Amino acid sequence: QLGSQDAATPMMQGIMDLHHDIFFFLILILVFVSWMLVRALWHFHYKTNPIPQRIVHGTIIEILRTIFPSIIPMFIAIPSFALLYSMDEVVVDPAITIKAIGHQWYRTYEYSDYNSSDEQSLTFDSYTIPEDDPELGQSRLLEVDNRVVVPAKTHLRIIVTPADVPHSWAVPSSGVKCDAVPGRSNQTSISVQREGVYYGQCSEIRGTN
Repeated sequence: QLGSQDAATPMMQGIMDLHHDIFFFLILILVFVSWMLVRALWHFHYKTNPIPQRIVHGTIIEILRTIFPSIIPMFIAIPSFALLYSMDEVVVDPAITIKAIGHQWYRTYEYSDYNSSDEQSLTFDSYTIPEDDPELGQSRLLEVDNRVVVPAKTHLRIIVTPADVPHSWAVPSSGVKCDAVPGRSNQTSISVQREGVYYGQCSEIRGTN
């Protein structure tokens, strides 16, 4: 694990596994290329080998340098596309639907399944606790006054939309980043596998006004 938060969803676990697999192939390529460079410098040094050896019709070398550069991208592309399609898959019948509405500079959350027609709704605003007012143990610029509470091991649907400017709803430990474009509603699905507190943030770069 390099630079990633602990995975809380199967989606994030898949991202981390793909990262480790690609990193493994990168190490193999680095070792092979470094070995070839060192070997070439050693055998073609003017003191150890004044007359360099000539290779004509190196069939084995030609085959290896053609096959391996074709196989390695396949081993990377197949799990990458599988993960990409699984991330884009939306649960047909989620247990809970939560609507996240982005504002400057807070969010409004709505538990859509629990809204009724008699003017009762489970809706609340979530503000980031100011930088100069955190309590002991709270994360700087990540803690909020009202947290979103969801059950573990349950399929959730998150509907993301903005109220003003473009936003991006992201929870790194869940492997989720969903853009909120004005005039549109995007959705994503998550399933938290273990209990805990997971911090989200807006991943859209905007101005101060």
